This record gives sequence, structure tokens and C-alpha cells, in this order.
Amino acid sequence: MSGRPRVAFGATIEVPLPPAQAFVLFTARGERAWVEGWEPRFPADAPDDTVPGTVFTTDVGGHETTWLVTESAPPHRIRYARLSAPDTAALVTVQIEAVPAGSRVRVDYDATALRPEADDALRELAAHGEEHVGAWEVLIRRHLDLARA
Repeated sequence: MSGRPRVAFGATIEVPLPPAQAFVLFTARGERAWVEGWEPRFPADAPDDTVPGTVFTTDVGGHETTWLVTESAPPHRIRYARLSAPDTAALVTVQIEAVPAGSRVRVDYDATALRPEADDALRELAAHGEEHVGAWEVLIRRHLDLARA
């Protein structure tokens, strides 16, 4: 047994949009609007990037990641498997519910380090996971404010 860490973490944010519009912000193409450097590449045609089985890759901050849509129930839920080789593998689940101010979005990670060099970084991310996901609310609101201006 290797003893690699496996961690679970997540957070809930508020998005001032109804679920159908908020859901789009958490799709491969939709994240381009608010994540700097996010440019998904699709190895196969993907007219609908929410269909289970859809594969895409990203390279944000020098980290090449392969993503696979494993589950999708627009506008309420989407789940991705992601592999940031050679460091980590994870499931990322996004759940959206309507609230009076728009949408409550819960993002959960279940991640495993794949090699000893990734152990500390994964533990650090888990320790600050709520802050990490919480920062997304600021980025999304900034994007929405700019789009309205």
C-alpha cells in the first residue's frame, strides 16, 4: 500500500443567476468567461460539452489536466473526473439549486495524490479548499458585473 493521501473538500457559493444560466458557468466552455487562462481543448467533436463521456483538456498555470464528464443533469448537477498527471486524480461534483437570489452552487472535490511529490500540495489544497472554491464567487461576480457594464 502506497499511503498516498486522499482528501475530500468543497464549498458552497452564491451565483446571482437562475440555475440554467449558472450551470453554464461550470461547463468546459462556460468557465472561459471567468477563469483566466481557461481554454478547453476537445480531442473529439463536442457540440454539447455537458454530455457524459465528453473529454477535454486544459492547461492552466502550467498544469495539464484531462477532464471527463461522468454525469450530467442540467441545470442541477454535473460531475467530472480529472487527471492532472502525474500528480493528482479527482472527482469534481457541481450541484446547483435555485434560491431567491439566484443559485446556490456546491462544488466538491474527492482527490488522490498519485506520487509522493504531490502529497503536500494536495493536503494544502484541501486545507484551503473552501477558500479556493469561495474565490470563484468573486471571479464570477466580477465577470457578471463586466458583462452588465
